[in-house]
Amino acid sequence: MSRAGGGAPPTRAEILARLERLPPSRAIWGLIVLLSLGGCFEFYDLMMTAYISPVLARAGVFHKIGLFGLPDQASFVAATFLGLFIGTIAVSQLADRFGRRAIFVASLLWYTVAAVVMALQNDALGVDLWRLIAGIGIGVELVTIDTFIAELAPRQVRGRAFAVNQSIQFLAVPIVAFAAWRIGVQTIAGVAGWRVVVLLGAAAAIGVWFIQLRLPESPRWLAEHGRLDEADAIVARLEAAARFERREPLPPPAPVAASSDGHVRLSEIFRRPLLGRTGLLVTLNFFQAIGFYGFTNWAPTFLAAQGVHFAESLQYGFIIAAAYPIGPLIWCSVAERFERKWLVVAACAATGALGLAFAATRAPAALIVLGVAINFSNNLLSFSYHAYQAELYPTRVRATAVGFVYSWSRLSTVLSSYVIAWLLGLAGAAGAFGFIAAAMLVCVVSVAAFGPPTRGRALEVIAG
Repeated sequence: MSRAGGGAPPTRAEILARLERLPPSRAIWGLIVLLSLGGCFEFYDLMMTAYISPVLARAGVFHKIGLFGLPDQASFVAATFLGLFIGTIAVSQLADRFGRRAIFVASLLWYTVAAVVMALQNDALGVDLWRLIAGIGIGVELVTIDTFIAELAPRQVRGRAFAVNQSIQFLAVPIVAFAAWRIGVQTIAGVAGWRVVVLLGAAAAIGVWFIQLRLPESPRWLAEHGRLDEADAIVARLEAAARFERREPLPPPAPVAASSDGHVRLSEIFRRPLLGRTGLLVTLNFFQAIGFYGFTNWAPTFLAAQGVHFAESLQYGFIIAAAYPIGPLIWCSVAERFERKWLVVAACAATGALGLAFAATRAPAALIVLGVAINFSNNLLSFSYHAYQAELYPTRVRATAVGFVYSWSRLSTVLSSYVIAWLLGLAGAAGAFGFIAAAMLVCVVSVAAFGPPTRGRALEVIAG
């Protein structure tokens, strides 16, 4: 069906059918790894929020009394996620207009420049401002990665692809935790250690930017926008790689119903049949972020609230962070065995229950064990809902829609950063984790009651 053998140009439906019949192959997994490496350094910067904040406080950049009478760490978290909010709701739709690959590369470069400038700041206001600007690039990048992977991964391994993606991205978490613990408190060649920690992520991202130049555009996006020859060429390469690897012909493609409309309309996600999904995902994103980032952004601070000293809190934080890339690999075994919505429900329930146990614990070993367990449940939540929300929208508005619903998790974290800081001062870790558990309960009830099934189904079928 490719033009490589001559004949009429392929139709959009033919290209989508050929994509759907592609088996998992080294070529496709290689593209997923490249995308994940790009996201790895976005995660380095994103997860740096928790581990660099105590170091900035020790260096005198952050203070205990800041905006609203709360610690500067709360404003640092808020600035990070306000930038993510802007990136996801206002800029991510560019990936639907101009392509996944172009915006992916541009946002990575944006983040790198902003991170370098942030490392040159000397006060909390300057750090927060450039943290916000860097967050815009991170927000666009992460939405584009989710969209890209959903469109590349064969349906039979789509959940596993997101688990692998998360495992690679989460490699950044123990790296930044270790850097903050061992480098952040040092002075290296006259440069404050926290600046070195920030610059490490930016420097590595430059190398990844060149790697990403090997990425093709999403053939689904090309087909949606009428660039059928380009889509045909990319699909033909993936087909050839799959045939070579399998040493046998590919099965004939099954017909796929496809209507083409390259116009991006945000209003479409507020009309049936997408309206209910949008409401569900807004709710899920808003409340799951309280649990996921509530723990992630405050882990060393929670440890300190449980009586762990500064140096030990960074050390324990590193040990807990080391579990981040391991969790998704463990969950790979269940990624395609259970319906996606039930994985989200199970993860939210576990995070809420384990958080309450963490708040009631004082023994260092038990805190580490519970912290690792929370990370594992958060890992399951993260890759499951990232895959889930990307599956529920059609290609023409996928990045725009995911950006919109995802933005509510960013807005939620801006608000919850101040709530958690206030609750920590008022009621300690017990108050903060009670708040987190209540948010997780909302997720459990909403997804269990209203979440549609997606496992093993073609994207065009799910989109309706």
